[in-house]
Amino acid sequence: MSESLLPRIAILGFVLEANRNAPVSDRAVFEETLYLDGAGIAAELAGDRTGLPSTVQGFSEEMDSRGRWTPVPILLAEAPPGGPADHAFFSEMIETMNAGLSEAGSIDGVYICEHGAGLSTELDDADGEIFALARSVVGPDVPIVATLDLHGHVTPRMNDAADVLVSYRTNPHVDGADRGREAAGIMLDLLADKRAHSVLVRVPMICPSVSLLTTEGPYADLIDYGQSLMAPPIINVSILAGFAPADATTNGMSIVVSARDDVDGGREAAKKVASLIAERAWADRARYLARLTSLDDAIARALAVSNDLDLPGIILADVADNPGGGGRGNTTYILRRLHEENAQGVVVGMMIDPPLAAEAHQLGEGATFSALFNRDDENQFSQPYVAEATIECLASGPFLGRRGIYAGRRVNLGKCALLKLGESRVVVASHRQQCADPVFLERMGIDVSSVRTLVIKSRGHFRAGFDEFYAPENILEVDAPGLTTPVLERLGLTRVPRPIYPLDPDMSWRAPT
Repeated sequence: MSESLLPRIAILGFVLEANRNAPVSDRAVFEETLYLDGAGIAAELAGDRTGLPSTVQGFSEEMDSRGRWTPVPILLAEAPPGGPADHAFFSEMIETMNAGLSEAGSIDGVYICEHGAGLSTELDDADGEIFALARSVVGPDVPIVATLDLHGHVTPRMNDAADVLVSYRTNPHVDGADRGREAAGIMLDLLADKRAHSVLVRVPMICPSVSLLTTEGPYADLIDYGQSLMAPPIINVSILAGFAPADATTNGMSIVVSARDDVDGGREAAKKVASLIAERAWADRARYLARLTSLDDAIARALAVSNDLDLPGIILADVADNPGGGGRGNTTYILRRLHEENAQGVVVGMMIDPPLAAEAHQLGEGATFSALFNRDDENQFSQPYVAEATIECLASGPFLGRRGIYAGRRVNLGKCALLKLGESRVVVASHRQQCADPVFLERMGIDVSSVRTLVIKSRGHFRAGFDEFYAPENILEVDAPGLTTPVLERLGLTRVPRPIYPLDPDMSWRAPT
């Protein structure tokens, strides 16, 4: 086949899970994580692709396996979950995408890699802005397929601009590459003159993050129900639970059902399936309420485990300070209690504290000093804490993820240090990421299998990484303060659409028919 006849597929994306209460995500935050222009994307596609989001990896691999194609790389920007994107930076990024698409020549399809819960400091529907831009440039007939995080929000603007939206089906998110491959298959079908129609139903409910696992619970049941309705002419069912801390006019659960639009009854089938799923979600709404372990009970369990080696080790999940949801990863509520109670065999993974990590690197391994946590990032939750510490290990530079959501992706935590505080050891990192992969600790010399109490600053993604060490019944989700608390009443939500469950517990709602 002539190069000129190969399908030319534009690749672009903006990946940000925005927490309204977290510090603004500026250019530096994106550049520290992932900011690839066309040349940068092309270099990754020509290499091992470990620097790309897993969805992009899967999409490109599937396109490669199904025949030759010509990638048209535009721009990929990704930041760790945090505050809304600085609007000036976001506007500049939009202009770059516009110029890249406009100057690319003939484009046969567009693949968009997005999160879906993006905000800028001036826009609630930042993702919709990108979708609308792509459609405005390529016109009404060019297929647009996108992948989304299941914590995203789908707006009518997004659904109208895209042909098909494909969201994750697993939480922890270990199916990114699979969903990218699925998106590629759909793209190829659309390029073969098949047509799709997508129906969006938004359910007025906010789901606490801890109730959204897909191994068990209400969300798992809903995902399974949606997949049970997959039969021709339905080609995709995506159920996005949303992200409560976004506190945006876009908040709520989004159900998107796509069907063949070139066969009789496709549109009606999509509408019926979307309505059935929405009805099921609403009927189960009370099952999504958060249930946490108090800090006192968590500390008592840790002390019991430290005193009885016959008991299995435990994980204390600091879900309210999850860097994977916009938390700073530096609150000391759990660390302070365990250290002061002299609990044995404790590891805290990780505290995000660049000045403390830099000081440890300056002092060197073996040094003892007064470790001051949060000297430069003090806020209502991230309070300073001082403890005598010994530096046991230092590390820096990128490494390859081993398990879970980081498997096969390059990770850079910056300067890292392992500090020993009495009977507790604390991994301190410089770049904000949630501790969701055992390699984050193993590279610091920690034998995870020997840890009695592991404090993890993560909401749930750690489960896919640490399941080889800790059974679900030995994981406690701790009710401590923080920016990512799943207790909705503490988030100060003011922008979400009302009425909405559970903020308006007595509201009524019916799915469209």
